[in-house]
Amino acid sequence: MKMKNVLSAMAVASLTIACGPTQPKSGIDLANLNQEVKPSEDFYEFACGGWMKNHPLPAAYSRYGSFDKLGEDNNKRINDILNELKNNQYEDGTTERKLSDLYKLSIDSVRRNADGIKPVLPIIEKMETAKSVDELFAIELELAPYGNTEFFGAYIGADDKNSTQNILNIMQGGITLGLKEYYLDNDSATISIREAYKNHIVRMFKMFGFDEAASVRKMENILKIETILAENSKSRTELRDPEANYNKVTLEDFTKNYPNVNLEQIANAQGLKSEYFQEFIVGQPKFFKALNDLRKTMTADEYRDYMEWGQIMSAAGYLSDEVVAANFEFFGKTMSGRKEDYPLWKRATMQVERVMGEALGQIYVAKYFPASSKERMEQLVKNLQIALGERIDAQEWMSDSTKVNAHEKLDAFYVKIGYPEKWTDMTSLVINPENSYYDNIRECNKFWNAHAIEEKAGKPVDRDEWHMTPQTVNAYYNPTTNEICFPAGILQPPFFDPEADDAFNYGAIGVVIGHEMTHGFDDQGRRYDKNGNMQDWWTASDTEKFNERAQKCVDYFNKIEVIDGLNANGQLTLGENLADHGGLQVAYYALKNATKDNPLPVIDGFTPEQRFFLAYSGVWAGNITDEEIRNRTKSDPHSLGRWRVNGTLPHINMWYEAFDVKEGDSMFIPEEERITIW
Repeated sequence: MKMKNVLSAMAVASLTIACGPTQPKSGIDLANLNQEVKPSEDFYEFACGGWMKNHPLPAAYSRYGSFDKLGEDNNKRINDILNELKNNQYEDGTTERKLSDLYKLSIDSVRRNADGIKPVLPIIEKMETAKSVDELFAIELELAPYGNTEFFGAYIGADDKNSTQNILNIMQGGITLGLKEYYLDNDSATISIREAYKNHIVRMFKMFGFDEAASVRKMENILKIETILAENSKSRTELRDPEANYNKVTLEDFTKNYPNVNLEQIANAQGLKSEYFQEFIVGQPKFFKALNDLRKTMTADEYRDYMEWGQIMSAAGYLSDEVVAANFEFFGKTMSGRKEDYPLWKRATMQVERVMGEALGQIYVAKYFPASSKERMEQLVKNLQIALGERIDAQEWMSDSTKVNAHEKLDAFYVKIGYPEKWTDMTSLVINPENSYYDNIRECNKFWNAHAIEEKAGKPVDRDEWHMTPQTVNAYYNPTTNEICFPAGILQPPFFDPEADDAFNYGAIGVVIGHEMTHGFDDQGRRYDKNGNMQDWWTASDTEKFNERAQKCVDYFNKIEVIDGLNANGQLTLGENLADHGGLQVAYYALKNATKDNPLPVIDGFTPEQRFFLAYSGVWAGNITDEEIRNRTKSDPHSLGRWRVNGTLPHINMWYEAFDVKEGDSMFIPEEERITIW
């Protein structure tokens, strides 16, 4: 059912996990702890050391934690579904038949190895035949229906300042390595990655039939173009400013200012009619000015090489074992520190899930997600909403007028749990087993591109749309719809355990709920009102006070050295750190509310308060490579697992009380230096 919560004077409803007289279990596996370490000295090691010792990093992973283990378990469930579909017979045109046929193609390594690079050669050969920029642009337009935008990104989504209406958004893109820093920074680690990337480009072109000299020339042209794009791109940290990324323009003005971008022709070729983007949002005007200049001066050779590289990269995962292995050598080993690739079943499962994940999700929830879990989550969410309302009221630094607006936004949260109420009609998607795996993946991309245009262009926002599949092990807050979403995939241990008591569940999934709610009030989410429109509903004084407290969080995390010579990025991770901080506060108080008339017992030597913090910390247990630490620190808005524990808990007063942390202990921070927001 759809849930729209309007909370007023609502009594707190206690979540009862267990049935009958049976005492619920603690939910804490003592084997996951390292009790030789004092909690006040290194809480991450205390709470997670046993798990990390018992789960050494698998060769195929750059990071493996309890979070990833749950994802792995879910992958196996999805794979079981695919194997069952593969082994049964279904009528042509049914979704089951499409899933079955696509999965069979994905695991048919004999056929893919026999085909080699042939599925991509017609596109490459066509580009090689083209001699002019105009001829190459015609090819770019031919590829557009498959969702290709060669140099930039684009999507149709809610207008940040008119949140009920969809609008075209275009933004920077076009760089294979994703981050501008990989092209511009000159520390030894980055230079090493950049040199490896150059070698990778050359190696891949040689695999596609080009000689050494041609491959080197293509590499140089690609690096030239991608470096120009990187120089004019914003960093991940800069991209966190939603106001700066909102620049509404008319098509007429954009075409006049950036004629060489050819936006109208490309959008029309994708299937988007001009009438639907007479106005649209430009994320980064500086980038599009640079792109306009680049396309004006780009030679046919540069254009061709860049487009060919784009096609090779998009195809690499769907071709022969040789191509897959070469691509893994750079992106898996060099970039992430993985020692080996995932097995075929896992790669195939993830690939099919990427293009037909919703269809698999419909089967998944019918098979694995009990209605009771949804009901318990609904109650938990209500309790967390009440607790967050109480935390808002408790803040002396926030004015009454801002509190009123905050309550209105909180009451307007749109809650999604488990799975969507409606599923995408995939009747028009064609999977042809006579064609190559790669060709069928392209057809899937074409289907989703057309579907997005058909469902969104010129139409109001569908608040019932989900942005994750039901089996996803994650959750999200979406500011333009003011929604919090908890897919079925995350509603299982170590996040949610129907056999465990409230202390565990509030510490694990409760903090996740509080985390997503707090996103509505973090440095980005607070800029959106109850209706999802980006507008300021704070007093100037409250904004200043919030920013002072947020800066304290930035400064604290900036000082954390995550690996020799590399510190955390407190500004990049600010939103997530604030959400962790708020989520812990809100969930803890919700637990206290839910159990005030029926206190929980000590179990396995741990009080309910201690089990709450152990449950939270256990979610982030994991091992990780140095390469992945470096990569995530540069790119991920989330702090590393260790610091979501050891960086966050020292700012939670209740943690000090639960574990008797005192001055002189390694993790002690004086109260006046602690982050205080919620």
